[in-house]
Amino acid sequence: MVPDGNEIGVAMQWRGLAAVMAGSLWVSAAVAQPAAEIFRDADLALGARLLKEHRCAECHARKAGGDGSSIFRPAGRINTPGLLRGMVEQCNTELNLGLFPEEVSAIAAVLNRDYYRFK
Repeated sequence: MVPDGNEIGVAMQWRGLAAVMAGSLWVSAAVAQPAAEIFRDADLALGARLLKEHRCAECHARKAGGDGSSIFRPAGRINTPGLLRGMVEQCNTELNLGLFPEEVSAIAAVLNRDYYRFK
């Protein structure tokens, strides 16, 4: 039996929800960890390359204006290394980028190095 459009839509919603929940679990486990621990083995060169490849700065500029850097640290919303990584995972999920966990960590590590500077 071939699924109809409604069944496919429901399946996609569940898949998205599962991805967000998995990301939330990772974030809640990581929130208490220091940045040095979360980003210890992150490949900074990979993270910088992925930021350029996926044109993250362009998307942020469209959302926040200017060069997009004002999107970082919005009113204290991102105040731990785990929340930073979780936001990168949220972009990955929402934009269907297909990044692996180590790629998400690499991007978050670059953002931490360049903007957030969590210890």
